[in-house]
Amino acid sequence: MENERRSERRLSPSGHLEDISVTEGTAAWAALLAPRLAQFAAVARHEHVTRAAAELGVPQPTLSRAVARLEADLGVELFARHGRALTLTRAGRDFLAAAERALGEVGRAAESVRADADPSAGKVAFGFLHTMGPETVPELLREFRTDHPRVRFQLVQSYGEWMIDRLREGELDLCLTSPVPDAPDLEARRLDEQRLRLVVPEDHRLASRRRVRLAEAADEVFVTLEKGYGLRRITDALCAEAGFKPRVAFEGEETETLRGLVAAGLGVALLPPPAVARPGVAELTVTAPRAVREIGLAWLAGHTDTPPVAAFKKFLLGRRGRLLAG
Repeated sequence: MENERRSERRLSPSGHLEDISVTEGTAAWAALLAPRLAQFAAVARHEHVTRAAAELGVPQPTLSRAVARLEADLGVELFARHGRALTLTRAGRDFLAAAERALGEVGRAAESVRADADPSAGKVAFGFLHTMGPETVPELLREFRTDHPRVRFQLVQSYGEWMIDRLREGELDLCLTSPVPDAPDLEARRLDEQRLRLVVPEDHRLASRRRVRLAEAADEVFVTLEKGYGLRRITDALCAEAGFKPRVAFEGEETETLRGLVAAGLGVALLPPPAVARPGVAELTVTAPRAVREIGLAWLAGHTDTPPVAAFKKFLLGRRGRLLAG
């Protein structure tokens, strides 16, 4: 059983045997052995403690005691002693192969995280709403990379609640979302707002109008995003402010899919402007209530940014009021 414990004896730093309790399981062994793997590998390479100690920059007695403690903890002899010289036992050869693989993985992981934090060529994990993908985000990245051409991006398109969860789990550094979150574990800044339009089929009774009050659509069937999406919450709130609860016929995950449903005559929708005008629909300005959605930048409170994340955050915050321009 992984949680079972057993009592063992090992050499203390002073050279005396002492009782220890070792948790059986990979996590406990890793915590116990990780600091010693490099020492063991150096002794194995040189087959000589003194030369290994010189390479590592530690006193020879310290390294000898470390190897002895490692063997005591494992309960096997890793080296056969021949005076000052050492040779690996069969157990030692097996353990060395595993130790070198582990050290290699740690080294590669260290290089990876260091590379991600590199000020000029690091990585930013950036999330944004689907509706910002066609134009807004590509333009933001193009402008940012003018001064930071080597910074890399891990891009994630999704809806607000999902991205907030990824922020909390450390999978995203920053996200552009709506509504702007208000939570004690998050920092958020409002950057811009986007007008929402009432989208109706081109042969709809309201299609010839340029402006409309949302209450005039109270008897219509709506197509909306699924519950959990920020735009769905905004739609429900605006309809409530206009004095009605929308009758929802279809729910989806993409605003352009909803536009297609509207064009097919399956309902009306409150949507942000499209990247490219879609035939078959009319897009009406809503005069009352004020139909907008706020776009904000969010990140995890108290988290220390790497240099590339800090640079991109500063860039985005500097676009306040101009995020959606152009």
